Amino acid sequence: MKTIVITGGSSGIGKATASLFAERGWRVFELSRHGAERQDDQAPSTQGEVIHVLCDVCSEESCKQAIGEVMKQTDHVDVVISNAGYGISGPIEFTKIADAEHQMDVNFMGAVRFTQAVLPQLRQQRHGRIIYTSSVAAQLPVPYQAFYSASKAAINAMALALANEVKDFNISVSIMMPGDVSTGFTDARNKSTEGEDVYPSANKAIANMERDERAGMAPRQMAELFYHIATCISPRPQYVGGFGYRVICLLDRILPKRLVNWIEHQLYS
Repeated sequence: MKTIVITGGSSGIGKATASLFAERGWRVFELSRHGAERQDDQAPSTQGEVIHVLCDVCSEESCKQAIGEVMKQTDHVDVVISNAGYGISGPIEFTKIADAEHQMDVNFMGAVRFTQAVLPQLRQQRHGRIIYTSSVAAQLPVPYQAFYSASKAAINAMALALANEVKDFNISVSIMMPGDVSTGFTDARNKSTEGEDVYPSANKAIANMERDERAGMAPRQMAELFYHIATCISPRPQYVGGFGYRVICLLDRILPKRLVNWIEHQLYS
């Protein structure tokens, strides 16, 4: 039985991904602060199983203990997905430094801690795949979501560097950048209203962004993409979730950055 370990698997994209892999016969270890009572609308079949392991990606010790618990129950790990994260929004000028630091600590440093905890096992067995959940916002930073965008851009940079570091151990590294996906992530966002009188476009920008998210793709679509990355013969370094978003990211590479930034301003002002 193939084994996958996924952080942030108790809700949203992570939950859909954990369920899909279990349905297809994988043993799934879902690492999160919540989820022990996992009530899944898409309950996995008896072909595979989803095993919850308590893990807080903001704690190095918690990540190490979680991987230790996983390795007590299996002798190998085929795929790991670093998916834990959340979002904050608001003008850069008025974002509290503590909130910005926590955003980076969860999204970026959380991925670093998880990576450092699981890499010794992957190196020892000399095979494995690491997949990071990033965002289209890493390539196209979103106004009033600057720190979320920065945290995902940092993941992209780390992942591409890591890919070359672990190549000799037969470990592949891929980035998956979803566009808008309809999940509870939208309602869980930490929205700051400070500075709205100075930046009157902030409310409209965030409302437009949340409207697009709620009308976005189903989490199952992203789960299918994760499954493709995990099982294809030769995974690419970077994937974009959704055809429309692939086109947008391609245009970003072709068009002058000044024009791309102007278009974003029109969308979020």
